Amino acid sequence: MGIRFGREYNDIISDFTDALQGIDGCHEFLEMTAEDWNVMDSVEQKECMKTLADDLFYGLGTESPMSVGGCTVTHDAKRHLIRIDHGEALTRVIHLV
Repeated sequence: MGIRFGREYNDIISDFTDALQGIDGCHEFLEMTAEDWNVMDSVEQKECMKTLADDLFYGLGTESPMSVGGCTVTHDAKRHLIRIDHGEALTRVIHLV
């Protein structure tokens, strides 16, 4: 199925990466312990989040929603966006067009 988008892919992944960095426990999705995560410097952490953003982008094309840390990541095909919700609160929106 896939996700349709009209923005530059790199811009979407950059926004998605920034959003994921704000999620507590996101390293658990990568099967990393907090200790392993905290040993890495900020550049390494950002690269991991960029890889996660890329993987989630393609994963959301077939499986939505997905859980990351304490958040739910959902592809809203009608509105052409990716939502990141923490409980009942909307955390971030990544626009695809």
